[in-house]
Amino acid sequence: MSTADNSPWWRGAVIYQVYPRSFADGNGDGIGDIAGIRSRLNHLSALGIDAIWFSPWYPSPMADAGYDVSDYRDIDPVFGTLPEVEALIAEAHELGIRTIVDVVPNHCSDAHPWFQAALAGGPGAPERELFWFRPGRGPNGDQRPTEWVGEFGGETWTRTTNPDGTPGDWYLHLFAPEQPDFNWDHPRVRAEFEDILRFWFDRGVDGIRIDSAGLLVKDGTLPETLPDRPHPFHDLDGVHEIYRAWRRVADEYPDRALIGEVWLPDRQRFANYLRPDELHAAFNFDFLGCAWDASALRESIDGTLSAHAPVGAPATWVLSNHDVTRHVTRYGRADTRFSFAAKREGTPTDLELGTRRARAAALLSLSLPGATYVYQGEELGLWEVEDIPYALRQDPMWERSGRIDPGRDGCRVPLPWAGDEPPFGFSPDGAAAPWLPQPADWKDRTVQAQTGDANSMLELYQEAIRIRRAEPTLGDGELSWLPAPDGVLAFSRGGGFRCLVNLTDRPVPLPAGGELLLASGPLDDGLLPADTAVWLRTAEPA
Repeated sequence: MSTADNSPWWRGAVIYQVYPRSFADGNGDGIGDIAGIRSRLNHLSALGIDAIWFSPWYPSPMADAGYDVSDYRDIDPVFGTLPEVEALIAEAHELGIRTIVDVVPNHCSDAHPWFQAALAGGPGAPERELFWFRPGRGPNGDQRPTEWVGEFGGETWTRTTNPDGTPGDWYLHLFAPEQPDFNWDHPRVRAEFEDILRFWFDRGVDGIRIDSAGLLVKDGTLPETLPDRPHPFHDLDGVHEIYRAWRRVADEYPDRALIGEVWLPDRQRFANYLRPDELHAAFNFDFLGCAWDASALRESIDGTLSAHAPVGAPATWVLSNHDVTRHVTRYGRADTRFSFAAKREGTPTDLELGTRRARAAALLSLSLPGATYVYQGEELGLWEVEDIPYALRQDPMWERSGRIDPGRDGCRVPLPWAGDEPPFGFSPDGAAAPWLPQPADWKDRTVQAQTGDANSMLELYQEAIRIRRAEPTLGDGELSWLPAPDGVLAFSRGGGFRCLVNLTDRPVPLPAGGELLLASGPLDDGLLPADTAVWLRTAEPA
């Protein structure tokens, strides 16, 4: 991490996302776990990261890969135990690595004790006030309370059966039916989650990542979603009081951060979550979804920095995560943007082109002002696995979209560590098959195969993060754009550091007299090839 003296760690950190099911399997059941993560901490230490963000590891029926939580204060046995997690947090701290845990506040699992009590108690049960139970429309109550469309597509209401067997009320779920939404108007829900924050801060975690942060508050009048009306559950103003309360909790502990998953196209509305008394940071989905195009990227970077500046929050830079198509694949397509609406199976991809662009994007993202997130396997150049047999797909998005959206399994395939064939060291010898199949072509993408290869993606990330740590102007700070040909991004971070990214289809001249610090690919006799980035130090500070 390279930030100004005494600057909070989250302002300039390199944060690595671990998706526990797919990182490393320690007990041989084919599913990643805490033991596997602990056994591979040295890989993360060698990579040079500052913090790990762990996707949910709580007890869960796994209707949505752990984002349906039944107990927020324990660990699912498939991953391990709470004492193992406490040991993991301590071991990471010994290596200088901070930890961030995922909290899912919009909804829980239908196996959560509160929801089970709500079902068992029937109409009028006090636990029903903790969720969104409503009678149906129509003379028999058999019509859904609204026609809202879910975040995964599909319907958002499921009808219950009363204890006497008669049809009952309906409950709201913006995601899968197994994920009932909490009623955040209820003080008991608010108090519960403030206590959950304290539970994890007391165990030494350094940050909380907040899933679906903009969805918690709903319009209780249940209006339909119409173009000329405010949205009934996206980004309602009342959500900010929740995060002001959470900030007060975080401020009880030194050096802790709240980081929101906030999907909003309106940059001003996005920045509202980052006011000084709310969240410390939020994910930059505008940059993640941006096309591989110089003007589009510059607009995204400028827009990001201008939105964050008034609230004094650090920007974040994200290329991939557990929900989106891996960027090696995206960047090899005719349309290099990402959106859930546009995801389709069978889209042609040039993986060689995508990999070249992904290498350049790594240097771009790691040199922009603020914090950078690296999704597990990104440092290995992994691509989206798009040929998972239908029978093995597990993401509910696949079915709920009517099998139009291929789902998110392709970016969640277990990591390859070593060897020439699956499971590539993900599991110990003699283990069960990995929970999702790995492509045989990943034999050249293992950690073992890339270690020591100066041309590998892994070595590129390690060297880039090493330089980032050593450069006092990288991480948090200022950016100044430099003159450049059309299709080329060029900027200075001060101290003579420059980054150039060639997004054209032809080589362009490099500045004269600069010292080459790092290049994403081979240079061409003093020229910067297409889809290539360099870090330079000029003789005089720019």
